[in-house]
Order: sequence, then structure tokens, then C-alpha cells
Amino acid sequence: MNIILKEGRNSMKKTKKFLLGTALAGALVASAGLGTYSWFTSETQAQGDMENGTLQINNGSDIETPIFSGKKFTPSQLQYGNWITLSNSGDLNTHLKATYSHSVDKASLEEYEVGYIAMKYTTAPDEDIYEDAKIQLANLFEGTTNERPLSAAEPESVEVVSGILKGEQAKAMMDTAGTSGEFVMGEGGEGDPFWSLNEGQYIDVMIGIKLGEHAGNEYQGAKYGATFKVNAKQTDDGAQYEND
Repeated sequence: MNIILKEGRNSMKKTKKFLLGTALAGALVASAGLGTYSWFTSETQAQGDMENGTLQINNGSDIETPIFSGKKFTPSQLQYGNWITLSNSGDLNTHLKATYSHSVDKASLEEYEVGYIAMKYTTAPDEDIYEDAKIQLANLFEGTTNERPLSAAEPESVEVVSGILKGEQAKAMMDTAGTSGEFVMGEGGEGDPFWSLNEGQYIDVMIGIKLGEHAGNEYQGAKYGATFKVNAKQTDDGAQYEND
């Protein structure tokens, strides 16, 4: 009996030690897991994208229509040019700078007069408006007024400007030899709104050239050439034309 009682006490001690060890191990595991718990959280976000606009005249391509073409030009004759179309093919409004440069291979530009008429519109005008514009262009070379409106048949949706370069004004824009020159026909902005082209608008320009009746034999066989260049820029403050 004593032996049995003694052994039973030793077994109980061992069992208590085992249970105590297990309890301590569980407590350590529970303590280690306390750091994994989180507070309540929430989040939100927004997304978006933006596409840049396009500033483009005539789809970014050069005009295929020649300014004018002709042969056997003689003194006192007026050469009508072709209608040249400028279109705002982008989706941004723009200011235009229209520059006309010309030269002659001999003699001088002094006997050449340059005039132009331009119409701005959204919907193309009727053919009779173009014919009327051609008459008004011819009249520029006979009078002294640089701005002439079209007739009463002109629709309100068409804006018109015209001008002529001759005499002392023309000489002031020539080089020292008098064989080349350049002048700005228009520059868009608050002071010159005609040459500001909105999305979907068009400008048609016709240029006329007249050789004066006092042109002498030195003009025989002369070749006159010209370039009509149009630059476009944004309408934002501080915007500049390329190469300015």
C-alpha cells in the first residue's frame, strides 16, 4: 500500500508539471498573436485620364493648289490667283499669321502690285459670292481704299477682308536690290480677329498680281515667284508662332 501511494503522488506531480507547461506554452502563443489584430479601416480612390487637343491647319499638309499660274504676262495686265483654302482641321481655336513673300529674277518688284481678298466662313458661300469677290479684288487695283466689303448679297455668316500693296508701302518691304520682299497680310488676335480661326472654320484667299503699265523691256522674260505661308498658334496668352 505504501508503495502504491508513493507512486501515485509522483504521478500527480508529473501530471501537474505537464499541465502547467502546456498552459504556459498556450499563453506564449496567445501573447505572440496579439500584434496581428487590426483596427477598422476603409479606403477610396478616383481615376481619370486626359487627352491633349490638336492644333492643325489643313491636316498638317501643304496646300497643293498653286497661288497662281500664268504665262505671257505683260504690262497693265492683272493675273487672278486661285482660291486657296485654309481649314482648322484640329479641335483647338487658333490664331493665324499669313505672310506673303515674293521675288523677281530680274528688273525689280517696283512695277508689281499685289492685292488679296479673303473670306472666312463655316458653311461655304454660294458661287456668286466668289464671283463678286473676284470683282472686288479687281477694283482694289483701281482705287485707293484698302478695305472693301462685298455686295449686299453677302451672307452674314461670311466675313471679308481685302488689301493691296503698292507704291511706297511696297518699296519699304523690298530688299535693297528691290528683287524680293515680304509682308504680313494678317495676324490673328484681338487687334486682327479675322485671322483667328475657330474649330470647323475656313478661310478662302485669292491673290491678284498686276504688272504696271510703265514696266519696260527689262521685264521681258522675267519670272515672278511667290510663297503664301500661314503659321498657327494657340490662342492662350504667351503662345508664340514657330520660329518667332
